[in-house]
Amino acid sequence: MPLTARGPALYTLIFVVVVVAAFAILPGPRAENNEIAELRRAAEQGDSKAQCSLGVMYAKGEGVAQDFDQAIIWYRRAAKQDFAGAQYNLGVMYYNGESVPQDYAQAAEWYRRAAEQGIAEAQHNLGQMYYKGKGVAQDYTQAAKWYQRAAEQSYAPAQYNLGILYYIGKGVLQDLSEAVKWYRRAAEQDNVEAQVILGVKYDKGLGVPQDYAQAVAWYRRAAEQGYAPAQHNLGVKYDNGKGVAQDYVQAAEWYRRAAEQGNAPSQSALGRAYATGKGVAQDFAQAAEWYRRSAEQDYAPAQYILGIMYSIGKGVAQDYVQAAKWYRRAAEQGNAKAQVNLGTMYDKGKGVAQDFSEAVAWYRRATEQDYALAQFNLGLMYEKGEGVSQDYIAAHTFFILADANGHKNAGKARDRLAERMTAEQISEAQRRARAWKPKKWEELKGQLDRTR
Repeated sequence: MPLTARGPALYTLIFVVVVVAAFAILPGPRAENNEIAELRRAAEQGDSKAQCSLGVMYAKGEGVAQDFDQAIIWYRRAAKQDFAGAQYNLGVMYYNGESVPQDYAQAAEWYRRAAEQGIAEAQHNLGQMYYKGKGVAQDYTQAAKWYQRAAEQSYAPAQYNLGILYYIGKGVLQDLSEAVKWYRRAAEQDNVEAQVILGVKYDKGLGVPQDYAQAVAWYRRAAEQGYAPAQHNLGVKYDNGKGVAQDYVQAAEWYRRAAEQGNAPSQSALGRAYATGKGVAQDFAQAAEWYRRSAEQDYAPAQYILGIMYSIGKGVAQDYVQAAKWYRRAAEQGNAKAQVNLGTMYDKGKGVAQDFSEAVAWYRRATEQDYALAQFNLGLMYEKGEGVSQDYIAAHTFFILADANGHKNAGKARDRLAERMTAEQISEAQRRARAWKPKKWEELKGQLDRTR
């Protein structure tokens, strides 16, 4: 799971204390301008707090026209006086490349100066720089050190990221209990990412006893803050009735909330709800629309289903070319069902030019992932000699594998073919089946990429 990827925020404490309080005393445009003038005079006289506050105002366009160049000038003046807030903000500017060339090394250096003075945000951001190897040599131990310092100041993003390091064992000894401890501390501060990951730990029983009710409780806390991954996970729990009473209407509602934020798994799940009529009125056109939104984000399960809808003409006009297109997009991501269906399109010449060799290639990719239908189809290709040289031993081997994986016709095909084989050939096919091992898609994809 990736570490928190949100960009660093400006350090605004000084601005709040020095400027905003005064605004409350002296309302109205003239009073505001007078206060800014006073702040500017103090900054020009070398007051580092005023310099940082003025920099924040320019950076945010509050009380003055937004001007990052001026923000940099005032941050730099304060930073040279070792004012930690300005050092942090200067780090942010270098990290984001605002009015200065983006420079991760400079960002890391200014974060370090602020971090050494105890600014939790700077400690956390410096930890991220070490984790990602941006501006500094990648060093998980240093990342853990700086996350720890910020976490001990109750800075929730650091607590969350420290939990991740303990969970994966990078920079610290792997310790699932310690990971859960830090996730919990961040979650109790309403850090949505921590709430979701803590929910997942309870869902799966990782580092804590499995407890679906606790999983639901944490998903709900994040979901109610509008966090789409949590809304999706809460929808799943209502869908399967684990930790809550099964309720398809609630499931569809949470899927919709996440889907409307662009969450691809929820868009696909909402499509399924419309296709099955669970929690919503059955509507294949709506199903196709939500599957499409998800598919266009490269979510392979939705691409596969959208391919089926085009193939059979449900919710969309039947279109084999479109079906093949969506099968291919899912197949290239390793979706074994899509690989078989794309192979079938080549086998039958639907939506693509008939090409037995291509059919065999896609059947083989799904076969290597231990998918029974692919193994059966590949066996047929070897039996008939279509796209490959006829090979009864290979055919028999794949029929054995398909039968072991539950394909209802594979056993009959195996026995039928055995009548045309010698005892030695059957024995060899059985030996190959015993020795056969499935492969992960990552390995197969690497092989595919090298042959392109």
